[in-house]
Amino acid sequence: MKINVKDFQVMEGRNVELKKRPTTIKSFYKSNDQYKEILERHIEELSSLQNILYADNRYALLLIFQAMDAAGKDGAIKHVMSGVNPQGCQVFSFKHPSPEELDHDFLWRTTRDLPQRGQIGIFNRSYYEEVLIARVHPEILQGEQIPEDLLSPKTIWEERYRSIRDLEKHLSYNGTRVIKFYLHLSKEEQRQRFLKRMDDPSKNWKISLADIQERKFWKDYMKAYEACLSATSTSKSPWYVVPADDKENAHLVISQIIVDTLKSLKMSYPKLDPQRQKELLQMRKSLSRSK
Repeated sequence: MKINVKDFQVMEGRNVELKKRPTTIKSFYKSNDQYKEILERHIEELSSLQNILYADNRYALLLIFQAMDAAGKDGAIKHVMSGVNPQGCQVFSFKHPSPEELDHDFLWRTTRDLPQRGQIGIFNRSYYEEVLIARVHPEILQGEQIPEDLLSPKTIWEERYRSIRDLEKHLSYNGTRVIKFYLHLSKEEQRQRFLKRMDDPSKNWKISLADIQERKFWKDYMKAYEACLSATSTSKSPWYVVPADDKENAHLVISQIIVDTLKSLKMSYPKLDPQRQKELLQMRKSLSRSK
């Protein structure tokens, strides 16, 4: 079954209603072997395209992953990017900001880690936390050293959306494509995954009491995500809502989106000018004579 990535894209200017978007869809694979075969094909394509991205050295790709806890961000990054050359890819995870980061604007700490040309950057959570968790828990804003007159709930979120759109537009104008994934997990599937983590000694460390307490704010998070996705998905830096109850299916969707995005860039291996061709000929002659 062909994966049409447009089915998951949030079109610019459209309001998102997450309850109308499925957390599970018909699988793109019929067996575990077929899943592995399709994913491997995507990984090989991604590896080849990464080589061109690096050699072309004009574009960069930034992948942003956002989701509720246990939606599978770590697993998606691990599986989808398994064939990528680590020299051309970096992953950054953003937790609670440090005192130094709190003394800067909310985009500062992530801007430091943007990918350079020829590279793929991955943000596991990102500056979008500042319009998600900070919106669900507005007391977080009080610790950000922001003047009181700039904290109006009537304006601050739209102002932050505008800052994000402007940043991503600036990046696009300078050759960095930003692709954003929201892994759409159902509350029941999250509950089941939490229980499995509790039962698995190798995953006990991945769950905390805070994770359980955050479930009380599920509806608030859904509203925050809907507002965020609606306000910040653009044609150049789109959001994709990926059904995440089936992890393997999500991996196939995500990998297809990344491959399609890289294919859309006007990349090529550097062409040899006459001087370089002459140098290669001389080197070949030198090597042919030596033993």
